[in-house]
Amino acid sequence: MSEKLENTGPEGPKASFGFASVAEGAKQGLVNEVFARVARNYDLMNDLMSGGLHRLWKSDFVSLLAPPKSAVPYALLDVAGGTGDIARKVLDIAGSGARAVICDISAEMMEVGRARAEALLDRLAFVQGNAEALPFADRSFDAYTIAFGMRNLTHIEAALAEAYRVLKPGSRFLCLEFSAVEVPLLDTLYDAYSFNAIPALGALVAGDAASYRYLVESIRRFPDQKSFMGLIENAGFERVRYRNLTGGIAAIHSAWRL
Repeated sequence: MSEKLENTGPEGPKASFGFASVAEGAKQGLVNEVFARVARNYDLMNDLMSGGLHRLWKSDFVSLLAPPKSAVPYALLDVAGGTGDIARKVLDIAGSGARAVICDISAEMMEVGRARAEALLDRLAFVQGNAEALPFADRSFDAYTIAFGMRNLTHIEAALAEAYRVLKPGSRFLCLEFSAVEVPLLDTLYDAYSFNAIPALGALVAGDAASYRYLVESIRRFPDQKSFMGLIENAGFERVRYRNLTGGIAAIHSAWRL
């Protein structure tokens, strides 16, 4: 299922914004406001909320991508990657032929990313754009990555269709996203931590509990591992797989555009 909800009202179709139901056309603006508020503290809060686990997850993610280490041309599109941590990791291990484009709808997040990537700007570009209508030509990229961004989209199916469109045949799709915990007891502990500790950390460190409450709620609204696999397959991708991280707190979804 996508973020679009079945019910409609006088304002038209609805979408989920965390646990709230909002007009479909309003969701993107609300999400943009959240990321404008959290941009400066985004990576610090990720460290605090995950105990640093997000760095290990992202390292696994980039290792699975396995970009070429030769001088062969290689074009990566990192969607919703505003702060640049995934693209920087890829360029650090890839060969001299690798180039990356970060496409993010949040100017504030990309401002943080540019400041951290000054030494890589000859190989790394920042483009403001919507994952559901990417501003790139068909079959332009050798790999598409998105880390912790898919659940914030209004129409997941549209974003997956766009990922398929901009990838060359034989190219890789990788998505890292929070998912459904599949370990008994861990799911209960994780829920208690998420709904209590994370908003409290947001209030203490960033002065913003509401944004972090939304981020926790958005995780619970995202399709579970097998449901998301189905959406990826429906977009035309093949060899679709997922691998749980930390009992399913997060998962890496892998597929190929053949």
